Amino acid sequence: MFKKILIANRGEIALRIIRTCREMGIKTVAVYSTADRDSLHVRFADEAVCIGPPPSRQSYLSIPNIISAAEITNADAIHPGYGFLSENAEFSRICAEYGIKFIGATAEQINFMGDKSTAKATMKAAGVPVIPGSEGLLESVEEGKELAKGIGYPVIVKATAGGGGRGMRIIKDESEFQKAWDDAKMESGAAFGNDGLYLEKFVEEPRHIEIQVVGDQYGTVCHLSERDCSIQRRHQKLVEETPSPIVSPELRERMGEAAIRGASAIAYEGAGTIEFLVDKYGEFYFMEMNTRIQVEHPITEEVTDFDLIKEQIKVAAGERISGQNYSPKLYAMECRINAEDPANGFRPSPGKITQLHFPGGHGVRIDSHVYAGYTIPPNYDSMIAKVIVSGQSREEVTTRMKRALQEFVIEGIKTTIPFHIRLMDDAGFQSGMFTTKYLETFDFSGL
Repeated sequence: MFKKILIANRGEIALRIIRTCREMGIKTVAVYSTADRDSLHVRFADEAVCIGPPPSRQSYLSIPNIISAAEITNADAIHPGYGFLSENAEFSRICAEYGIKFIGATAEQINFMGDKSTAKATMKAAGVPVIPGSEGLLESVEEGKELAKGIGYPVIVKATAGGGGRGMRIIKDESEFQKAWDDAKMESGAAFGNDGLYLEKFVEEPRHIEIQVVGDQYGTVCHLSERDCSIQRRHQKLVEETPSPIVSPELRERMGEAAIRGASAIAYEGAGTIEFLVDKYGEFYFMEMNTRIQVEHPITEEVTDFDLIKEQIKVAAGERISGQNYSPKLYAMECRINAEDPANGFRPSPGKITQLHFPGGHGVRIDSHVYAGYTIPPNYDSMIAKVIVSGQSREEVTTRMKRALQEFVIEGIKTTIPFHIRLMDDAGFQSGMFTTKYLETFDFSGL
């Protein structure tokens, strides 16, 4: 087992990792930018190293700075959390080169899944259902038009290096193809330095369902059931829940088996997520694989009684997993509390938190790094807390979530709490019958 782990991240996930390391008797090293010198992860770690100024590229994305911090503190492993360098194949490779264990996927595994066209081909070969579309990157707009005729409109073009909805365009008929193609190439080239596009059939009335998987170094892979991440705004998740209201035991078994086949195809090591789209007919299709821990991992922990961070560390240290697949024993839901103003287009709201009170009570968990007097910097993601509730039924969970949200006191900044409270009261949400497009017609006025 590792003696000391450096956490190459910040905020609530850094604090989450520190807590598990303490329970396992492992020393921790926090790294931080000058904007985060007062963050709780810096205070709670056994050691802390400043790795640069506020801009991410000069701190949390600086591989030389992070490797140097690991070397001077004699850390024998690095946990990247999520975001930043967590899915950076070069970082994983450099860690191995320097004899530091990267607690996550290998460089080869990240590369397999990081490029979406390669990932799709890999999954198709493994027998995982994929959305009909191009076999690889499109060479020309003419090739795309010809393929779309065969598949049938609507179709969607996507950036192979994309994320967060950038480099994507839905095309309803051939007359829209040229403009959508040009716009997607320009956007993806500017955002990712790669303007490669591929084409897929556009899935109608989709649900975003992901399967949590864990694999060890000996070829064993298991799954820990699904999470429903369909409540999104501009492809950014806001609420997640498990089990999904639309997933039957039979569908869960089929999706779980498909996820295991996909992860096994690349001999996956660590915790990861296979993400699917489920259409209105109940058919599911591979979308992408995240080769890291997810923001929403706590809801899986709550319904399976399984510490996923501990499992990541144990797998990275060479321990075997049980190979047992897990199904939810309870219901759980997570709301992401962001420093944003939902009444004004979710405009960021950085600043000083003047008053703070977290909710509590049975079945309520808060993952956060903020406190009264803490100043939220404008340099990073706006998420400041996750409220996770569990219960015996979905109705109990939504009722408990509303109660917990109403107990929050956060003054000095705007947050997404008013939006979440309204959502818990929304009849469509309460029915469980919504799609990834649900918030496009949601009433945000007066929040």
